[in-house]
This record gives sequence, structure tokens and C-alpha cells, in this order.
Amino acid sequence: MYDEYNDYELVDLVNEENEEANNIIFKKYEPLILSLAKEMMKYVHNNGIDLNDMIQEGMIGLNSAIQTFRETKETLFFTYAKTCIKRKMIDLIIANNRQKNQALNNSISFDRDDDADLSYLVKDEFSNPEHMIINEETKKEIIEYAINELSTIEYQIFELRINGFNYKEIAEILDISTKKVDNALHRIKNKLKQFS
Repeated sequence: MYDEYNDYELVDLVNEENEEANNIIFKKYEPLILSLAKEMMKYVHNNGIDLNDMIQEGMIGLNSAIQTFRETKETLFFTYAKTCIKRKMIDLIIANNRQKNQALNNSISFDRDDDADLSYLVKDEFSNPEHMIINEETKKEIIEYAINELSTIEYQIFELRINGFNYKEIAEILDISTKKVDNALHRIKNKLKQFS
């Protein structure tokens, strides 16, 4: 019955708590979620995420898109939904790539030859508990500062980079060019210079 409805009508019906419309839109977007989940699995580096976890995050992303979408002439629901789905999957990858005892170095050098490489921000200092406490406090300061001062895309790039993703992977995950990744990393480093 709802097959002839477009996405906008389905979203309106779902927001009116129409269960049948909800089932239809989720069924309609299932192939997209599966496709994106399979694509994102290549960035999962043996960290316990399986395809079903990725699909589940995609479903949550679609639900979020349905709840927050506001019909405008500039954005199609499909584009908005795809973005929300992909962001949830990226968030899952980032969260699972964080290591419990990973600490940011409290002395960040910005005078390295490899200017755009932020992987040196992460340093393990398991042998000295005092260093771990100091570095954990510094890490919290840097993360809090980054959340407040970096743009959304800069923060995503920052998180992906400190969690070990290279330029090409970051560009593919966020669907941007490696040049944009490079430029963003330069801006990020300038904004975080106070921690050097």
C-alpha cells in the first residue's frame, strides 16, 4: 500500500508512529545500509566489529535520519540518510579502535618533517604510572579542547588519525579528497599548538 509513497511521505508517516511506513522505509534502505556496512568493514582492523554490528549502527543512523530530517529544497532525504548512516558506522569504528590505555603525549611536537602525521600524538607509557596519570589528564584536556575548537570534519579527521588511520583511509571513510585531509590536519595542528 505504501510502495507508491516517496521518502518524504514515509518519513512523515513514521513520525506519526505508523508502524507499516516504518517497516517499509527500513526495508527500502536495507540495501544501502548493507552496501555501506560492507564498504566500511575494510576499515575494521580485527577490533571485534562484525558485519552485523555495522548493519545495526546503520539502522540506528537511519532511525536518527528519520527523526531529525527537515524537508528542504537543498537536501534529499536519501543524501541525508546516507550521511547519517555512514556517520554512525564511522563512530563505531573510531570507538572500537580506541585502546583503553592509550595516552596522548603531553609534549606534542609540531616541528616534525612529516608535518601532517598526527600519529605521534599517541604514545604508550605503561611503565611509569605517574606518566600515565599526567598523560591521561593531558589527553582529556586535548580532547575537550578539540571538541570545542575543531569543526565537525576536523574532529572526525583528528579522531581517525590518532586512532591509526592513514590519509587514504580517512579520505575514503569520510568520502573526501586526501588533499582535504592534509589541509585539515595542518589546521588541526595549528589549533593544538598550545599543547606543544
